[in-house]
Amino acid sequence: MEEKKLDLNSIIGFVLLFGILFWIMYQNQPSAEQLAAEKAKKELAQKQQVQQAQKVVAPTPETASAVADSSKLNALKSTLGAFAYSATLPSAHTEVTTLENKLLRVKISNKGGYVTEVVLKNEERFKKGSGELVTLIKDNNSQLNLSLKTQDNRLLQTQNLFFEPTLTKSGNDQILTLRLKASADAYLEYKYVLKANNYMLDFDIRSQGLSKVLNTSQPLEMQWDMKTFRNEKSISYENRYTDIRFEYEDGKDDYTGQGKDREENPEKVSFVAFKQHFFSSILLTKTPFAKAKLHSDNLVNDEKTDTVYTKQFKAILPLAFSGGELNHNLNLYFGPTDYATLKAYDRNLDKIIPLGWGIFGWINKFIFIPLFGFLSSFIAYGIAIIIFTIIIKIAMSPITYKSFLSQAKMKVLRPEINELSEKFKKDPLKKQQETMKLYNKAGVSPLAGCIPALIQLPFMYASFQFFPSAFELRQKSFLWADDLSSFDQIAKLPFHIPLYGDHISLFPILAAVAIFFYMKMTSGDQQMAAPQQEGMPDMTKIMKMMIYISPVMMLIFFNSYGAGLSLYNFISNLITIGIMFVIKNYIVDPEKIHAQIQENKLKEPKKQGRFQQKLQQMMEEAEAQKAQQKKK
Repeated sequence: MEEKKLDLNSIIGFVLLFGILFWIMYQNQPSAEQLAAEKAKKELAQKQQVQQAQKVVAPTPETASAVADSSKLNALKSTLGAFAYSATLPSAHTEVTTLENKLLRVKISNKGGYVTEVVLKNEERFKKGSGELVTLIKDNNSQLNLSLKTQDNRLLQTQNLFFEPTLTKSGNDQILTLRLKASADAYLEYKYVLKANNYMLDFDIRSQGLSKVLNTSQPLEMQWDMKTFRNEKSISYENRYTDIRFEYEDGKDDYTGQGKDREENPEKVSFVAFKQHFFSSILLTKTPFAKAKLHSDNLVNDEKTDTVYTKQFKAILPLAFSGGELNHNLNLYFGPTDYATLKAYDRNLDKIIPLGWGIFGWINKFIFIPLFGFLSSFIAYGIAIIIFTIIIKIAMSPITYKSFLSQAKMKVLRPEINELSEKFKKDPLKKQQETMKLYNKAGVSPLAGCIPALIQLPFMYASFQFFPSAFELRQKSFLWADDLSSFDQIAKLPFHIPLYGDHISLFPILAAVAIFFYMKMTSGDQQMAAPQQEGMPDMTKIMKMMIYISPVMMLIFFNSYGAGLSLYNFISNLITIGIMFVIKNYIVDPEKIHAQIQENKLKEPKKQGRFQQKLQQMMEEAEAQKAQQKKK
C-alpha cells in the first residue's frame, strides 16, 4: 500500500484553517467597554447582597438596630433560633395595618401581630362626654401574646417578634394575614377578617410546618391583657359595672366580680368578655378552651386621682395542637354592651349584661327590654321612661288594689282581734286558733296583703338591673339631666361627703320625697291592720322608723346612680300615691267591707285551703300536747 505524503497543498490548507480559527476567536473576544460593564454588574450584585444583610432588624429593643455584619446576624440567630428568618425579612420593623368599616377602625401591628388600636366611629352613640370618640384600645393598653416553646428549649414571645403582613380584599371583606416565619414555608399565621357593618372580626390562628420547630407536647399559652379606659362621667359608677364575664361548660355563665385580685379558673370556656359598663372587648372560640385563668384587678383606689383606667384584666388560655400544628377559629368583638346588638350575633353574648337571675332576668328580657325598646323607638328617652313607668304601674294596679283591700279588711277586724288577744292573753296558742277561726268566718286571709307585695318585688328588683344596663340611655338628655345613664348633677359641693359624694343630684331628691309621702300614706293603715303579737317587735315603731330611713337611703345610694333609674323611681312612687289615693277615697268603702264581713260570718265557713288546714292541724296537735302535759 502506498504511503501518503505531506504535500504543499496540504500544508497550505492547514495554515488557512488555523488562521480562520484564530480570526474567529479574536472577533468574539469582549471589548474593554464590555469587560468594564461586566465588572460593574458583579460589583452591584455584591453590594445588593451586603445591603440585604444590613436590613436585618432584631425584634427586641436590645437588638433593634440594623444588622451590619455577620457577627450580629449570628447573634440574632442564636437568640431567635429557627425564627431568626423572620428578622431578615423587609417587614422586620414596626408598622401598623388599618382595617376599617362604618363602625370600627382597627389598627394591627406587625410587631406581635395583635390589635393596637380600636376606635368606635359612630359619633352619635359612642362619643364621650368630652365629644371624643370612644377608643377601647390605644397607647399599648392591650396585648395578645403566644409563648412559643421550641424544640431546642427556647421560650419566645410573639409580642416581641415580627410578622409579615399581607392585606387583601374579598368583596366587602378586608383580610389581613400576618405570618411569623421560621422559613419560607414554615410559619405561624394570624388572619383577621373585618366585614362591612360589623363589630366582630374573624381571628384565626394556625401554623404550617412548625411541628419540627415547636414543642407540641403541650398546648401553647395565649395571654390577653387589657387596662380598660374610663369612658363615662362617673368613674366609680362605671367601675361598678366593669368586670370579666365568661361562658363555660356548655352554656353556663359567670363573672369575676369587683375588688382587687379577683380570679376565676373555669373549664370549657367558649368566650371571655372584658366588659366595661357600656362597651366590651370579647374573645370567642368555636372550639371551647379546655380551661382558662382569668384575673381582674381594680385600678380605682381614689377616684380623684385614678381617673384614666378602671380595671386591669388578664386571660390566660391554652391553644392545643392537632397533628403537630395549630388550627383555631376565633373571633374578636369590639363594640357596645348593648342587648340588641349582642343578641343579634346568636353566640349568647347577651349574657354579659347583668339583667338578673331567674324571674328577674325573665322580666327584663321579655317585658322591660321589648316595651322600653318599642317606646324609645319613636319618642324621647326621658318621656319614654315616664310612659314606661305608667304602663308598668297601671298593669300592677290590680295587685295594688288587692293588697290595699286586704289591709282594709284587716283594719275592720282589728277590734275583734284585739278582743281575742285580751281574752286569751294567757294562752297564746288558743288565741291563734280563735284568730284563725275569725279569719275563716269573715272570709279574710292574713296572707292576702303579703302576696301582692311579693309579686311586685321582682318587678322592682328587675328595674334596678334594667336601667343601669340600658345602653340606649347613654348620652341621652332629659330636662336638667345631660346623660340619663349617669347622675344628674345640679350643684357641685366644695367637699366630699362619705357615701354621698361631692355633688347634688335632683332626681334622687324628688324620688326620696315621693317615697316619704307614699310611706306616710300607707304606714297608718298597715299599723292598724297588723295586730301586735306577744314576743314580737313593735311594728308601729318599726314603721315609723322606716318612714324616715327609706328616703335617706334613697338620697345616699342614688346620688351617684344613673338619672334614668332615679326618674323611674320618682314617677313610680308618684303614680303609686295617686293609685292609693283613688282606691282609698273612691273605691274601697270601710263600711261596705264591714257589712260584707258580718254577712260572711253568718254563712257557712269557707273551706280552708291546704295551708290553713295544715296550720290548724298543727295548732290542734300543739294544744293536745299541752293538755296532756298538764294532766301529768
